[in-house]
Amino acid sequence: MKKQTTGIHHITAIVGNPQENVDFYAGVLGLRLVKKTVNFDDPGTYHLYFGNEAGSPGTIITFFPWPNAYKGKIGSGQVGIISYVVPEGTLSFWERRLKKFKVAFEKRNRFGEDYLAFEDPHGLQLELVARKEGTDSKWSFGGVSAEVAIKGFGGAVLLSANPEKTMTVLTNVMGLDKVGDEDDLTRFRTADDIGNIIDVSRTELPPGSMGVGTVHHIAWRADDFGDHESWRQYLDNQGYGVTPIIDRQYFNAVYFREEGGILFEIATDPPGFTRDESAEEMGKGLLLPPWLEERRSKLERTLLPAEARVLKEDLE
Repeated sequence: MKKQTTGIHHITAIVGNPQENVDFYAGVLGLRLVKKTVNFDDPGTYHLYFGNEAGSPGTIITFFPWPNAYKGKIGSGQVGIISYVVPEGTLSFWERRLKKFKVAFEKRNRFGEDYLAFEDPHGLQLELVARKEGTDSKWSFGGVSAEVAIKGFGGAVLLSANPEKTMTVLTNVMGLDKVGDEDDLTRFRTADDIGNIIDVSRTELPPGSMGVGTVHHIAWRADDFGDHESWRQYLDNQGYGVTPIIDRQYFNAVYFREEGGILFEIATDPPGFTRDESAEEMGKGLLLPPWLEERRSKLERTLLPAEARVLKEDLE
């Protein structure tokens, strides 16, 4: 039986200084820091999660901050651009806000939509696009009110070492629908209204290299734990070297690398970020899984300070 994901669950990237990361995504873009934890595979590194007020699937961007690490190179086998969706009629607000924080941007048009394209402080390629679809965020922070706040992901642009095979994976394995071609891009979409638009570049670029300013992986949604196990079996039957199911505390995950070199994850919608702290307290303290609690004191001494704060530009 053919399966179909409803869209992007989260995207994970590598960045530099953690406070710079928080200042940009919370302070400038107005996202909520919904979880401050560590990379379970490398506990000396933060794992920071940002999203809407609840950290809903389709809104979550996560980061491994590597202070003083080497710069990565964006290229094939990666997510090249991350798109965020904002409410209709708010791009002028976001133009003013980016100018206020001295973030250089350019205007683009793709498939009849206007985009604001810019980089984060560590080189990640970002875009804002205004759409009616998608639930409005209820989160306000700094100078970003709920009325203009980022709803979640608009989608992503994938850079593949084998675009034809990546596009086949999107349609035949992940269940996306092809909706159009423009210039060197082919557009796909899912049935959901957030994190639902994927553009694939048909230009074969030189390979990317992992490091600061690059995306580590893109994760797709599974409805629940049963659906997730079905996805793992489905991928295994398709011949992908899919991993065993891994408990990531806030979702379960499996991973596989598609033929174009991009690391895909399938992640469960539940249990979510209130598993270990209340909705009101999310993102304020360092949360650790039970097996790392005995190392808390050492980790708190090792990790650099990182907290969501209203920036001086919004205090003036």
